[in-house]
Amino acid sequence: MIKVVVCGASGRMGQTIGRMVKESSDLELVGGINLKPGTFFGAEIVETKNMDSLLKAKKPDVLIDFTIASAAVENVKLAARNKVSLVVGTTGFSSDQRADMAKAIEGNVPAVISSNFSVGVNIFWQLIRDAGKMLKDYDIEVIEAHHRNKKDAPSGTAKTILQILDEEVGSRKKLYGREGMMERSNEIGVHVIRGGDIVGDHKVMFSKNFETIELSHRAYDRSVFASGALRAAHWVVGKKPGIYGMSDVLGL
Repeated sequence: MIKVVVCGASGRMGQTIGRMVKESSDLELVGGINLKPGTFFGAEIVETKNMDSLLKAKKPDVLIDFTIASAAVENVKLAARNKVSLVVGTTGFSSDQRADMAKAIEGNVPAVISSNFSVGVNIFWQLIRDAGKMLKDYDIEVIEAHHRNKKDAPSGTAKTILQILDEEVGSRKKLYGREGMMERSNEIGVHVIRGGDIVGDHKVMFSKNFETIELSHRAYDRSVFASGALRAAHWVVGKKPGIYGMSDVLGL
């Protein structure tokens, strides 16, 4: 059995992951971390300040983190010190925060870090990469939508899309929304929607005179991300220390 601790245990993603771990035949939910103590699915949730004690007592094989960037960095550092493998789905990291995590991880533990753990999204990214190679002279627009409580914008998934496009079509100015009189140039338009309980929608439009090609992915339930995170949890245990992505997990 692979022993799992979940950070952000009381959040929506934490609850979904906890339930799916509990229902798994080869994963064991041994604890959760959150701002307030409690229980979930038969496991204890401890306050963040008591995380080190929990890790030492339960000796989990993997820690899954879907929290916020500032918290995730500290969670990663503590897990790495305790030699606990990592699955990190938190987004919104600054370059300095990513560097801090990398310093803690390298040479100590294996970690799968991804802005999106959906299998479909990772295939979607590959399709965007292939399209970008062939449609370098097309106008490009990126549109993403999430629930009203999502704080970072654009989403981590959209930022990965933009990174892929930069790699394939060359670096272009990013124009975040449009207002007033302006003529389109060679920018990539980026449009962010926040409302209701939208789980996650992403679309890339490649447009030229007389035609438009659209690639899109829509998530209908958070379990699609949790399922990918559990797949990563199975995969990461026993790997060599270092940072991996979902493309490594899926063999893309």
